[in-house]
Amino acid sequence: MPVQLNHTIVLAKDNEAAARFYVEVLGLTIAGRLGPFVAVALDNDVTLDFMSAGDNPIPSQHYAFLVSDNEWDEIFARIQARGLDYWADPFHRHPGRTNTEYGGRGVYFEDLDGHSLEIITTDYELH
Repeated sequence: MPVQLNHTIVLAKDNEAAARFYVEVLGLTIAGRLGPFVAVALDNDVTLDFMSAGDNPIPSQHYAFLVSDNEWDEIFARIQARGLDYWADPFHRHPGRTNTEYGGRGVYFEDLDGHSLEIITTDYELH
């Protein structure tokens, strides 16, 4: 069997609220709950398993999501409807803008815990 990513743990102040944020903004579904985790399913059989960090600091992580053009439009509309800040770049130097890297579209925004999220329509690794 080839090596595949199955799940990753995403630390959050409130795992339920964090999972709902991803479900609502990205249009995903909650796959279930197991122990301290709330699992959110992605379309490639990977789950983001949200775990409450308690009083521990939460280091910022980066999660990039490859989506279709239609999905990008829908997600970006939800980002704007929520009044979320967004940037064209990972360093937040170009606020309120999107990018067209490698012929696709992309944008960066943050979740409730400061994790950097990115939606892209073109796989950067292929270029």
